[in-house]
Amino acid sequence: MAHQNDEKLKPGTWKEMGLTDEEFQKIVDILGREPNFVELGIFSVMWSEHCSYKTSRPVLNLFPTEGEHILQGPGENAGIVDIGDGQAVAFKMESHNHPSAIEPYQGAATGVGGILRDVFTMGARPIAVLNSLRFGSLESARTRYLFGGVVSGISGYGNCIGVPTVGGEVFFAPSYEENPLVNAMCVGLIDHQDIKKGVASGVGNPVMVVGARTGRDGIHGATFASEELSEESADKRPAVQVGDPFMEKLLLEACLEVIKSGCVVGIQDMGAAGLTSSSCEMASRAGTGIEMDLALVPRREKGMTPYELMLSESQERMLVVVKEGTEDTVKEIFTKWDLEAVVVGQVTDDGMLRLTEGEQVVAEMPAQALTDEAPVYQRPYSEPEYLSEARELSLVNVPQPDDNEKVLMDLLAAPNIASKEWVYRQYDHMVGTNTVVRPGSDGSVLRVKGTKKGIALSTDCNARYCYLNPYEGGKIAVAEAARNLVCSGAKPLAITNCLNFGNPEKPGVMWQFRQAVQGMSEACRQLNTPVTGGNVSFYNETRGTAVYPTPTVGMVGLIEDLDKRCTQDFKDAGDIILMVGETKVELGGSEYLSVVHGMEAKGTPPELDLELEQQVQQSVLEAIQKGLVKSAHDCSEGGLAVALAECCISGGIGAEIYSIESIRGDALLFSESQSRIAITTSENNVAELINYLTAAGVPFTRLGTVGGSNLKISLLDAGCATGRPRTVINLPVSEMENRWREAIACLMK
Repeated sequence: MAHQNDEKLKPGTWKEMGLTDEEFQKIVDILGREPNFVELGIFSVMWSEHCSYKTSRPVLNLFPTEGEHILQGPGENAGIVDIGDGQAVAFKMESHNHPSAIEPYQGAATGVGGILRDVFTMGARPIAVLNSLRFGSLESARTRYLFGGVVSGISGYGNCIGVPTVGGEVFFAPSYEENPLVNAMCVGLIDHQDIKKGVASGVGNPVMVVGARTGRDGIHGATFASEELSEESADKRPAVQVGDPFMEKLLLEACLEVIKSGCVVGIQDMGAAGLTSSSCEMASRAGTGIEMDLALVPRREKGMTPYELMLSESQERMLVVVKEGTEDTVKEIFTKWDLEAVVVGQVTDDGMLRLTEGEQVVAEMPAQALTDEAPVYQRPYSEPEYLSEARELSLVNVPQPDDNEKVLMDLLAAPNIASKEWVYRQYDHMVGTNTVVRPGSDGSVLRVKGTKKGIALSTDCNARYCYLNPYEGGKIAVAEAARNLVCSGAKPLAITNCLNFGNPEKPGVMWQFRQAVQGMSEACRQLNTPVTGGNVSFYNETRGTAVYPTPTVGMVGLIEDLDKRCTQDFKDAGDIILMVGETKVELGGSEYLSVVHGMEAKGTPPELDLELEQQVQQSVLEAIQKGLVKSAHDCSEGGLAVALAECCISGGIGAEIYSIESIRGDALLFSESQSRIAITTSENNVAELINYLTAAGVPFTRLGTVGGSNLKISLLDAGCATGRPRTVINLPVSEMENRWREAIACLMK
């Protein structure tokens, strides 16, 4: 074959592609020559932060990745956990932040499409999608535009493909005004024997491109995701891919069928960096090479160059290595689903990624050089200067409110606490008929058809805590996700994550990242929830200002018997309300300080005692499984008063609460102390439940009784036990519900 000899690269071409002079020299050393333009483009995307994790890789090694339920940890398209009986759950979370900031509908839609492919590439059938979204203030017209576009993109893709969007979270803060975060999570079910991996093994086996044709959309999307947003970012709109959910549905069914056929050796989604990443990663994992003739790649635009074909991130495409001799069977399956399946190359034994265009070689480089030999950086890190001022807060200077009813109503109407129905009403969360607990409770629950089992799912992160103390914030993100699953009656199994940070070349951002990962790792070990994989999204900055550090956690839990699932709503008049855990004066970083006192991300956030957290979770889960608990709800944003109001609203019933005022009143009502769960039990079971909690050694308080049409909270001064209780909140549930339910919808009109 003739080898293409490009003209010598223009000086600085590599910098335009995001490579440094040192990185370019390393490429020259690996190849023993200067790369041509196609090779340089391939190296630039594979060595981008988005694909190579060249900054985060050393830190990610802190995560625990093994455990009794782990079948597949990091390194594949998705992680997999065992749920017994030969069944497993595949799940993954990834970001699509920069594309969503430029083109919110397509950015979010293709984020959903990509995460779906990561899961069904493993051989799993997707059964649910979740998301974690961050935006600026809803008072801003730009935020409303981005928010509306992202939600429409998620619903437009998920609803069309027939996978329910069952849960997630939305958080608003000025930090995200210019740089929203859009993190998507997918969960699928699979039998152990059907698990497939992204490996190109078996010398001589055919390499096939299947699915949609390749276009010019998304070229250099991975590089785009590895730089800060700027005023010029809108000009990079072509780096945002365009999705087709109907094509994805066909691809999903065809891929699952071809995997079942036994023809497939390895399969991988063409995600970031498209044909480049899928080919070199599959070869690298197997220790083989791949040779492809790019003239054979189906395309939807004329005149596409090898550079464009390799770097395109057109959606709904897969690279499949099949057993030699099964090509016709594979083509028949894809033809049945109105899709193309074209042999474009074969697996080789020389470890090279070799690309031709007919008889001419257009690129040739070691596959492992693109993956394993990417540079790894030990970035400098130091505590950022803002912290001392941000944490400086004396509660002596924070006046206690005269009207706690107004405070509670204002908190219920705050976008971070208010009902997210405006969002999830746009999602089809019942398609597939697996959804047992719908959006709006602590965790979403889906049945595993044909069994008594259920899967509980949650996404969580309080970014204010992470801004003020990324170590504690990282711990809390894991613990709250687990707590939400426990409140659903599920045993937490494992997590995926999406680590969203600013520019890691800044020591303060790198410090935030390291601290958050260390905190998350400690919590994962204590709670026995290993990390199965995830995504790092750096450079979430605009004009030099970073978003809050946002290490989002997606967690999966198992309910052995769906009849023992639990929800947050108060059930019956006369039920007894208890709170497991302790309330402390921990108002730093709270929604209360932000909404009522205008102090956004100020003070010291709550501290998390992981041993206590584990005890609280274990005791509540066991009590649920024993049938002693009728409802359970995590106390988080807004504190105890908001948690009780949410239980009343979701149950359509009131409650009467009496509490000893041992700490300042606003802290008792609105502190966001961790490791707290509000639970209810029947009068008949209260003695047994109290005995059980006492024996378990966890702190708890008897709060009051379910009933009536108001939420009434009365406080009794600890120093005056014989005095009359002082009623501080007495609100009709209907008024609270109206304020809570209408807040976001009113802002979005």
